[in-house]
Amino acid sequence: MKGRSPLQVWEADPTPLREIGADELWTFTLEDDGRVRVLSTKGVRFRNRDYVAAWMTGLAGERVRVRFMPHHDRRIVVFDVATSRYLGPAELADQASPEQISAVRSARAARGRRLRKDLAAVQQERYGAQARPGRPERLQTLTSQEAGRELAEEKTADLSRLALPDLIPPAAPPADWRTPPSLAARTRLTPASGPTADEQPRPGTADAHSPGTAADADTTGEGEPR
Repeated sequence: MKGRSPLQVWEADPTPLREIGADELWTFTLEDDGRVRVLSTKGVRFRNRDYVAAWMTGLAGERVRVRFMPHHDRRIVVFDVATSRYLGPAELADQASPEQISAVRSARAARGRRLRKDLAAVQQERYGAQARPGRPERLQTLTSQEAGRELAEEKTADLSRLALPDLIPPAAPPADWRTPPSLAARTRLTPASGPTADEQPRPGTADAHSPGTAADADTTGEGEPR
């Protein structure tokens, strides 16, 4: 270096520099799991997920290898096995919508808060010191109100996990509503629903199967009642 600093040597070097774009730089972060995969009509299978791209059309049956960026599973790149030729990127198929992702994250956060609360309650358990081997003795005591409140919370959580939204079918719509024929037919076939307006007996007429009618009366050969 002849008494020069590294910065002076760097600045004096005439080698031209080339800026690397973000797409090229991204390839240096990729890893290869070493497995050989086969392209199908659903794309390429990677970690129990399907990845698809437009360039895969007509290449079903080709043997490929996948390179990926750790912890970034939205996109992968695919290479040919025989020639190591770069084929192109592939995106995750059937990605969830932002609303679905937000709902899943909210559910995970609620479950995490519940688990942390249960863990804190378990860590509050204290045991007394013993001079001889034996069953550990808990020092913490509970009142009846505290025990009942904790058991009620656990029971409510269990019921919420077992809730079935379709357990009770919806009630039939009111008679004055204009409903589709399919819904009206399904309502008439429901066992819980009563007879329709057409099936109601007319006032002043007797049912053929009701007691005391002519259908149940004994008749003679001439049709006259005895």
